[in-house]
Amino acid sequence: MKKIKYIAVLFAATIMASSCDFLNDEPQGILSDEQVRGPAQVEGLVTAAYSSLGNDHYDKPFSLWPYGNVRSDDAYKGGNDENDISAFHFYEIAQNIKTDFGEADGLWFYCYKAISRTNTALSVLKTVSTNDVPLRDIRMGEMYFLRGHFYFILKTVFGRIPFVDEDLPIDEYDKVDNKLPNDEQWAWIVSDFQKAYDLLPDKQDQQGRANKIAAAAYLAKANLYKAYRQDDRNNVTEINHTDLEEVLKYTDKVLNSGYGLEYDFAYNFLPGAYQNGKESLFAVQYSIDDGTMFGRLNWGDVLSVPMGVGCCDFHKPSQNLVNAYKTDKTGLPMFDSFDNTNYDSNSNSADPRLFHTVAMPGFPYKYNKDLIYEEGWNRNPTVYGYYASLKENVDPSCDCFVNVAPFYGNSKNRIIIRYADAILMRAEALIELGRPNEALPLINQIRERAQRSTDMIDYAPKLSMSLYQPGVNCAWSTNFARQALRWERRLEFAMEGSRFFDLVRWGITDQVVNSFFKTESSRRPFLKSGNFTKNKNEYIPIPQQQINFVNGIYKQNYGW
Repeated sequence: MKKIKYIAVLFAATIMASSCDFLNDEPQGILSDEQVRGPAQVEGLVTAAYSSLGNDHYDKPFSLWPYGNVRSDDAYKGGNDENDISAFHFYEIAQNIKTDFGEADGLWFYCYKAISRTNTALSVLKTVSTNDVPLRDIRMGEMYFLRGHFYFILKTVFGRIPFVDEDLPIDEYDKVDNKLPNDEQWAWIVSDFQKAYDLLPDKQDQQGRANKIAAAAYLAKANLYKAYRQDDRNNVTEINHTDLEEVLKYTDKVLNSGYGLEYDFAYNFLPGAYQNGKESLFAVQYSIDDGTMFGRLNWGDVLSVPMGVGCCDFHKPSQNLVNAYKTDKTGLPMFDSFDNTNYDSNSNSADPRLFHTVAMPGFPYKYNKDLIYEEGWNRNPTVYGYYASLKENVDPSCDCFVNVAPFYGNSKNRIIIRYADAILMRAEALIELGRPNEALPLINQIRERAQRSTDMIDYAPKLSMSLYQPGVNCAWSTNFARQALRWERRLEFAMEGSRFFDLVRWGITDQVVNSFFKTESSRRPFLKSGNFTKNKNEYIPIPQQQINFVNGIYKQNYGW
């Protein structure tokens, strides 16, 4: 936080310097207070805040693949070996985690830098009128939305975080602690999305700008997380029904908007004309040929490209995840026995989403039948196996695939929140409110779309997928519905950075992750040292550097 204060103070000092009549010369490259805070600067400040969405780095990714996927049962770290970005390996096995890891400190800093940009824009927007800036209220809504987004990232990763807003003086930043109770922290984030919802229009003229429907979806998501109340030791103590009703209220807004599910699951993860489709409620807008050196590329995900087409083979789907896509003879998930044997395309039937999510030897890579994924594309199969992640990657023949040696980036949008999430959030709220029958058609809606998502994977063998039919292939009780919902979230959003946070919200992380370590270690020996400690590993520690910057006023997470 103090780093942010230093940036702001230096900026202010630069402004003050412009008022000095030094040798009667107009200082060059320095903006006056009027120039920075006037109406003409508003759009530039808003654009700077938006640009933060793409200002991450391969070891500080906003996609959160090391924190939301690798820490769960969905993925391995990958790379050369355990020592390749060793901090991510330690997060993966939940051991030897230090409070001074630079990767975590960098993520914290990048997020608060983004938040400082939204606060700067908001403070200026508050000083102008709608006569001067006709879109003032809309731009304020966009800034509240972005600020809520970055606070959401910080909250899910770090647990206890400090909150600063546009009304707080710069010299007060390092006096703000992180000791608000968990539900009050979520209430702060809910408030940002509520402000965004109240100010934003249903539609925006420019792609990539937040609108009311995106705010409604994020408002529902923040309320869903808030509903699972946690104590100071990260135990889930209750599921608050008032918060769940808010989830229903705002998912209703999304489901009755002009958005909807893409016809084919694949369309969410393709470049070009597929981007900003009807399922994309809000996405990071990447680009090429935009006047910058490399273009606005997905720097946070460049490491996941397989070695056969680029570098560096990180973010590898686990065998456990692949096995989870197996279906039984009725076309339903194999809840209890899915992991007894490894998936075999010759003998096991599978959910079609497997072939949209995981690259497997012998099958086309990213739907290109002239480019078959090979075992030799894997950097260290002895340690990390033979699978690769597909969703964030593109067909190398695409002009959106850019060589930024030694890496390869791409300019395909990354969806932050999509329509399918609103459907399943609503289903989850209904189940926890004791209304599982109302959740059934919502879950089946997601499964039906998955069922028909086969046009681009006509090479995939033995696809089998059924809807839930109470009394025919299942007994639809509250407990069964909860199991079905949680399974559906895993398969639908696998490798998208949310699995671990779902487990924490449900209060079952220790059970799932330790079971994963026990079974998966026979396949991947490096996991034998894995052990998830309940009431500690739900969140990574607050970076010690940040605690030092504020002279110790931050409270470290429990157990660290």
